[in-house]
Amino acid sequence: MKIALVHDYLNQFGGAERTLLALHEIFPEAPIYTSIYDRERMPEAFRRMDIRTSYMDGWPNIYRMHRYYFPFYPGAFESFDLSAYDLIVSSSSAYAKGIKKPKGARHICYCYTPARFLYRHEDYMREENLPSFFKIILPLALSGVKKWDQKNSQEVDVYIAISKVIQERIRSIYGRKSVIIYPPVNTQLFKPSNEEGNYFLIVSRLLSYKRIDVAIKAFNVSGYRLKIVGEGPEEGRLRRLAGSNIEFLGKVKSDAEVRKLYAGCRALVFTGEEDLGLTPLEAAACGRPTIAYAAGGALETVIDGKTGILFKEQNADSIMEAIKKFERMRFDGIEIREHAQHFDQEIFKQKIRSFLHENKIL
Repeated sequence: MKIALVHDYLNQFGGAERTLLALHEIFPEAPIYTSIYDRERMPEAFRRMDIRTSYMDGWPNIYRMHRYYFPFYPGAFESFDLSAYDLIVSSSSAYAKGIKKPKGARHICYCYTPARFLYRHEDYMREENLPSFFKIILPLALSGVKKWDQKNSQEVDVYIAISKVIQERIRSIYGRKSVIIYPPVNTQLFKPSNEEGNYFLIVSRLLSYKRIDVAIKAFNVSGYRLKIVGEGPEEGRLRRLAGSNIEFLGKVKSDAEVRKLYAGCRALVFTGEEDLGLTPLEAAACGRPTIAYAAGGALETVIDGKTGILFKEQNADSIMEAIKKFERMRFDGIEIREHAQHFDQEIFKQKIRSFLHENKIL
């Protein structure tokens, strides 16, 4: 059986790209079709793969401003000739599932979310900090892409969702059923150490909807040390808001550095409402609990009272109450890590393989 992988774009490295790496380990001979590929920003592992880009790759400023090229992605993905393949596995939160499926082939979409810029306008515009004029024209400009997405959503044979939240979105937006297979966590990379610091930790892009501002307000009052890893358009405002007990570390260069910060923190603080959110699981793999907002994916990755504490409102008072509760509790690092191991990348690969065999796709 000839298999192809299809991914939206390769110009930044995050959870979706970690998942793509795991998919490629399942299908090591499969080429990866993608719209654009910025080799300088991607890990070395990608350079050993057969990556095939669309005609968009190399367009002016496309790696930095790829979102502004949104009208062109549908044509780019439809242009791929996949006639030689029996199975196409798309890894998608936007365009990759819109490929033209060859006659007789199967198409499985591992879906991170139906495109947020099409179906959750307000979240997307807050996330990207877009210019005012762009916010005005965006809904009109996207109408054609939305019709294309709706049409192509029906051409997928099977959807795999990353969480219950995304499973419900696939049902409500596309009218399609899906199975849930959680994305992978590298528990061999993220693991405990004997070091223990006296700080709390946030690992996140600095975007308004992540609500890092409420964590900063809580820690300003509590006086506890807080380290923040990440970059984003909110950084200037958040720095102005933060007291001297809060340290901004920017973009940490290596996974080893992030692992050390996870392993040394008292707890991770997770204030956003996410589709899933892998950082609580990475912290858990390091034996550290998470103080998380009780919504979205955190309800699936954090067990209240065992692997962390859930707070009910996105405000400083609710976080402060959670910190006080945290101070009265003791967490078992071994139990927390065992929880993370249920999401290990080997479990992910096993579940993908089992699903394909059970459904007679492989």
